[in-house]
Amino acid sequence: MKYRKLGKTGLEVSALSFGASSLGSVFRETDDAESVRTVHAAVDGGINLIDVSPYYGLTKAETVLGKAIGEMARDRFYLTTKAGRYGADRFDFSEKRIISSLDESLQRLQTDYVDILFLHDIEFVPFEQVAEGAFLALDKLKQQGKIRFSGVSGLPLAVFEKSLAHTEIDAVLSYCHYSLNDTSLLDVLPLLEQKQVGLVSASPLSMGLLGNRPLADWHPAGAELRAVCKQAAEHCAAKGEDIAKLAIQFATVNERIPTTLVSTANPDNIRKNIEWTDEPMNEELLAEVLAILEPVHNRSWESGQAEYNTGVIV
Repeated sequence: MKYRKLGKTGLEVSALSFGASSLGSVFRETDDAESVRTVHAAVDGGINLIDVSPYYGLTKAETVLGKAIGEMARDRFYLTTKAGRYGADRFDFSEKRIISSLDESLQRLQTDYVDILFLHDIEFVPFEQVAEGAFLALDKLKQQGKIRFSGVSGLPLAVFEKSLAHTEIDAVLSYCHYSLNDTSLLDVLPLLEQKQVGLVSASPLSMGLLGNRPLADWHPAGAELRAVCKQAAEHCAAKGEDIAKLAIQFATVNERIPTTLVSTANPDNIRKNIEWTDEPMNEELLAEVLAILEPVHNRSWESGQAEYNTGVIV
């Protein structure tokens, strides 16, 4: 496992990190005991960053993760969680709620601090609400020692540009923007590097677009993007290869991307993902897949309020 610096935080994070959303039965019904074993397998395999949110499984993911990490020494991993999003359409970025949300998370996680607290999907409310409430809460939580570092998460890249123009943050969590089909995260890397902001990139499989399972009904991708990604996955399968392997290798090989989150509730899967990061990438297959995906390169979908979605290619 490779380790890289996360901005100016001083944290040395594993190139592959663990997203605990699956522990909340977000993608399928999961067995809690198997989920706990998965977390242990991740850390035993060299992963040292674990991310979760009260939104995942409506607090279930945090509760199950709390059981898992309660059985481990706290200095073996960095822990990040989120605040502000509590349901599909439930958001509250007031100062009071962010503070109480973290206290609730700490109880579920059976710990007294998190390394990073991210404001979760801030694009769903006017930016002023976040600026006037949540950002103040982050400062207070730092002073109280309940969080070491603060950050924001969201789908539109404008989330990070707006936040960094307004205040200092330590890290950002971006998803679905550094993968085989979408590398638009590279557009904001110079800004993040200039300000030494830590970057956590998530969902190298584009929430299942780059996979062999049927795509979830809720997936927001348009028909053409779905079809072309399916074509790329089928091309890999015809050659006896797994597009998920190529996608994870592609995401983790770039040293400018400190860490990439993957999520699973299966111990064998996380072990396999870890092994893939140490194997050489099939460059010939990569070129073929990128050529297939070229017509939809950097296509995304709108998320949240219009102020964040100018210039989004759908």
